[in-house]
Amino acid sequence: MELAEHEANLLRQASAAALRAYCPYSGFAVGAAAATELGVFVGANVENASFGLTLCAERVALANAITAGAIKISLLAVAGPPDQPTGLRSPCGACRQVMVELMTPDAVLIQDNNERLPVAGLLPGAFRRPAAAAVEGI
Repeated sequence: MELAEHEANLLRQASAAALRAYCPYSGFAVGAAAATELGVFVGANVENASFGLTLCAERVALANAITAGAIKISLLAVAGPPDQPTGLRSPCGACRQVMVELMTPDAVLIQDNNERLPVAGLLPGAFRRPAAAAVEGI
């Protein structure tokens, strides 16, 4: 499947972000790029000796977008460095949960093998805030 030029550009930005990953333990670099109404925000995985404290590239990119004030995150690209095989990087369950909550209902995930996946279908049974809490601003 051929991607639109803006999607291909988003993948290139994710791949470039992967070059800045801090992954001394796994050597598995991941980059992500989130397209929003304010522009593109990137992230890379940041490992920690206590693996549970590792930050995934997807969550770093989404957090960067949210802290900049973005509210409409419609596309998220995930990629490895340009010199590595494609199709090896898929968001973990934690990233999928965060994507479902922070991205628009019609958002799309683009993986570096050019696969496009609807975010809404990435995590069946995803946890969602109760409607009353959302209305009350909790």
